[in-house]
Amino acid sequence: MIYIIMGVSGCGKSTLGAFLSEKLGWPLHEGDNFHPKENIEKMACGEPLTDQDRLPWLLKLHEVIERVRCSGCDALVVCSALKRLYRQILLYGSKAIAPSSLPDKEFLPPTSPDVFFLFLHGNYDLIHQRMVARRGHYMKEGLLRSQFDVLEPPSDEENVLPLDIRRSIPDMATEVEKHITSLKSSPMP
Repeated sequence: MIYIIMGVSGCGKSTLGAFLSEKLGWPLHEGDNFHPKENIEKMACGEPLTDQDRLPWLLKLHEVIERVRCSGCDALVVCSALKRLYRQILLYGSKAIAPSSLPDKEFLPPTSPDVFFLFLHGNYDLIHQRMVARRGHYMKEGLLRSQFDVLEPPSDEENVLPLDIRRSIPDMATEVEKHITSLKSSPMP
């Protein structure tokens, strides 16, 4: 089972990921570590990334997810996954970006039964306050608006567990543990 912890910058993805990794004993794959140097420099200068900038990064994360899936292990992946297309790339790699005009393009389901999205959501002001207070991260608060502008919250059909960031990290982790327990007690389709 793989949980992709998603949401805009500053919502607590890395903090929740580290907490869950420690609590569950699952490996954590921090999406920030897979960004090309150019992307980090661009964001550090206050420039939002384009879809084209994000594509190589998302494809690298797709490879990580596929390796974990093939190994049969559980894992956590931290990635903003702001748009539905980005989430499809995480799940299906380059198949998700094939031209839809191709007659033989296969239908891609909205999700995979062993991958779930933990959507950390909250309002702009709260997240902005958190970003102003944090130190040592290349992503500055000036880019937050651009992330909210492109955010496409996941739909129920995308195997999403929404988590309100006004809750504490331990409280959110408890909800994730309950989710895992419910999945393990119900048969997979």
